[in-house]
Amino acid sequence: MKAFSIILASGSAYRRELLGRLGLPFQSWSPDVDEKALPGESPRETAIRLARSKANAGGAAHPQSLVIGSDQVAELDGLPLGKPGNRENAVAQLRSMRGRTVHFHTALCLLNAATQRAQERLVTTPVEFRPLEDAEIERYLDREPAFDCAGSAKSEALGISLLSRQGGDDPTALVGLPLIALSEMLRSEGIAVP
Repeated sequence: MKAFSIILASGSAYRRELLGRLGLPFQSWSPDVDEKALPGESPRETAIRLARSKANAGGAAHPQSLVIGSDQVAELDGLPLGKPGNRENAVAQLRSMRGRTVHFHTALCLLNAATQRAQERLVTTPVEFRPLEDAEIERYLDREPAFDCAGSAKSEALGISLLSRQGGDDPTALVGLPLIALSEMLRSEGIAVP
């Protein structure tokens, strides 16, 4: 195994927990990246650009490291759904998604900062929400205030009860870090996974 330090360019506790599953030593570092979409940018393009920007920022700060950048943008009817930030916005988001399919675009960029080799992947997970009643939305948010999650629901916890179907090839992508793709990328850089 090559001697690289691995940097997770993210302040997300969800991504830290996911990366920890691979059993590799890593450090978390929070990049200062403006996460607003650019005019005319699709949710998919936003996710990819932000993952790349986070990895590049991490590479500038940690020039001899493998830097992982990731971002997720939820999309409904071609429009992005961000993190709600508060209960009122979460209720509105969940109401807009009931009985509908939302696409969660999770972008991943692994940058070898020493060689400037970057690998990118976009993993899209279609998620179908049940036709939720207002009382169910309120009960859910009482028990799990998912205000820091795009789409206002944590599929890895109680939020799974709001769904009728989840597609995709990698269940970790929906939580925020596609470990199947990341493992492949790390192996291509000489990191033994497992």
